[in-house]
Amino acid sequence: MIADLSDFRVSSGPSGARLARLSPVATTSHHQSDHDLMLAVRDGELDALGELFERHHGRLYGFLGKLTGDRLAAEDIVQTVFQRMLKYRHTYRDDGSFTAWMYHLARRCAADYFRKHNAAPAATDPADLQDFADSRPDAGDEAGKSDDHAFLHAALNRLDRDDREILLLSRFQEMSFAEIAGILECSVGAAKVRAHRALRELRDVYFQLQKEKLS
Repeated sequence: MIADLSDFRVSSGPSGARLARLSPVATTSHHQSDHDLMLAVRDGELDALGELFERHHGRLYGFLGKLTGDRLAAEDIVQTVFQRMLKYRHTYRDDGSFTAWMYHLARRCAADYFRKHNAAPAATDPADLQDFADSRPDAGDEAGKSDDHAFLHAALNRLDRDDREILLLSRFQEMSFAEIAGILECSVGAAKVRAHRALRELRDVYFQLQKEKLS
């Protein structure tokens, strides 16, 4: 039986969205793997979802923020992702990869957002990149320190969504191609080819932006 999503709430704070149970929660072991925690959620231990949220919402928000160019939309999509984890927890497999499953859900939620709003990914103002920072220390502060970073992110924003997405996964989220292949539902070889082509396109746009600035 699917749990009532009203048992959970997501609130925004200085560091982004937060997931919390409305009822008292039990302490979840910080030593369990993501996979074990998700298996526990699947088996009805719903408090484990809060631990997964604390571990992953920062990186997920960073990915979705860069993909959509809209921090409010990113917060909403993060909320939707974790709600769907709860709703569709029975689909998580014993041999599954939690990270791949989470980003697969995130891509679908983002696609729903773009379809609903009839929008393409919005361009991100490089000055606002700290708002979409990854969870690594100082990642946001470093993003806008140089023209090189500004050109890089401006070039990223000019790519189509598929190219932007695979570069975000491989370069910003630092995932392996095996993980990316699972998320994109393609072979490892196909993921590598797509990433190579997207990186080549990014380079071309990057150098064109530099040339435009110098001219």
